[in-house]
Amino acid sequence: MNLLRRKSMDAALRESGHGTGLKKTLGAFDLTMLGVGAIIGAGLFSSIKEMITGRVLGDGSLFVGAGPAVSLSFALTAVACGFAALCYAEIAAMFPVAGSAYSYSYVAFGEIIAWIIGWDLLVEYAIGNVYVAQAWADYFNALLRGLSDGAWQIPSWLCTNFQSATAAVEKAQLALANPATNAADSESARQVIADFASAPRMDLPFLGNCVLGLNLPAMGITLLLTMLLVRGIRESARMNTAMVVLKVVLVGAFIALGFGHVDPKNWQPFMPNGFTGVWHGAALGFFAYIGFDAVSTSAEECKNPQRDLPRGMIWSLVLCTVLYVAAALVLTGIVPWNQLEGNDPLAMAFEHIGMTGASTAMAFGAVVAMAAVLLVFQLGQTRIFYVMARDGLLPQKFASVHPRLQTPAFNTWVTGIVVALGCSLMTPDQAIGLTNIGTLFAFVLVSIGVIVLRMRDPQRPRPFRVPGYPITPLISALACLALIFGLEASNWMRFLIWLAIGVLVYLFYGLHKSRLANNS
Repeated sequence: MNLLRRKSMDAALRESGHGTGLKKTLGAFDLTMLGVGAIIGAGLFSSIKEMITGRVLGDGSLFVGAGPAVSLSFALTAVACGFAALCYAEIAAMFPVAGSAYSYSYVAFGEIIAWIIGWDLLVEYAIGNVYVAQAWADYFNALLRGLSDGAWQIPSWLCTNFQSATAAVEKAQLALANPATNAADSESARQVIADFASAPRMDLPFLGNCVLGLNLPAMGITLLLTMLLVRGIRESARMNTAMVVLKVVLVGAFIALGFGHVDPKNWQPFMPNGFTGVWHGAALGFFAYIGFDAVSTSAEECKNPQRDLPRGMIWSLVLCTVLYVAAALVLTGIVPWNQLEGNDPLAMAFEHIGMTGASTAMAFGAVVAMAAVLLVFQLGQTRIFYVMARDGLLPQKFASVHPRLQTPAFNTWVTGIVVALGCSLMTPDQAIGLTNIGTLFAFVLVSIGVIVLRMRDPQRPRPFRVPGYPITPLISALACLALIFGLEASNWMRFLIWLAIGVLVYLFYGLHKSRLANNS
């Protein structure tokens, strides 16, 4: 029964209100900007390409794309996220503490479930940031090429992860060693190897059979934003607001400039892979909406959380959905869906219509957009660690607050270093898949948590109530489960292994160090 011991909501509220040392400086506008800052990023500027075209999986099967119907994929995901946002809003307004789904699960389900969710949120925020930082590096390299007419470019082995580098070089070497390889393929293989170094094979940075790929731009931006977060939440929020305004203007410019070049023939057929493509696109595109829940992790730094947390989450989700659907329609109207290539589809669309200057500007916008996502995700992860350490489930050092800066500095640096290293260890596909399944799992529990808390504590004041209770929370949970089953099977295996490691950590540390265990 110790595994299911629950924290009192009143006790958690007292802890959040006294002696935390965190500044209460954020209002509804700040929270909305944090939400938009986290939502609009790699999902629109990078992963939308795979939502449209699909991709070949490791086992040779095809993850089919939505084609021009990607706008329906965004709308379908927005509906699922909208139901989840309503559930988050009710609990966040009633229970405004940092920690998001982790804190909610502690009072609704018990300690072991809370720990699993906290461990799971590490996948959402930290591993999600690995993917965002890698996409940021791709656009940063594209921006350098655009500004210098191709003269400046970071070597490939300094702008990728070791798994991708090793696979690319091995494939190229096999092609060169095969007598049947034609001249065009041989030249392509030589170019791949040249991209990783300007020297022969023996001078490539190898360790055994692995190319020592390092994503230095991704690591650099992660550590730079970590320094900003250490300085303070107010400074971070101001920087985020500036980046959000700029990227919303650029997305609006893409929609406005591209609208005149839309050819409705490119939308035919609208659903080339039927509903399966729309479903797969929605499951993959869920990453594009991750972020509105990050607003709830800043609850203890809000001036009026009961009023402003629901507003911040819901308004950021609505604004981003409108921009996503419009941008998706314009993108697929400019470029035939089966001709999209590369990791910068919005920039490619401008190149397709001959607007090279606008293409460089869009690369700059993507760099800004994804920097804002990195900032908000890093903020969310550190606050979750902070609360878990305050509960005794992590070492107390993670709950320490810098005496002058009033931020969890140690916690922030550890998170930043872990994400920076992950950028050179994981592939983008691994990162985005784990992030999607981990976040959807958290959303399912938050949705069910609304029902559990209504039954266990019906008299507690709720400044915001989910409309259509209990149907809305049930629809939210089922919609998130449907998106989970649209993901690749390999993500399930990685996720289950991750959760198994988390349970072992809890059994050997958290179970005995928990504050609830010590108090009892």
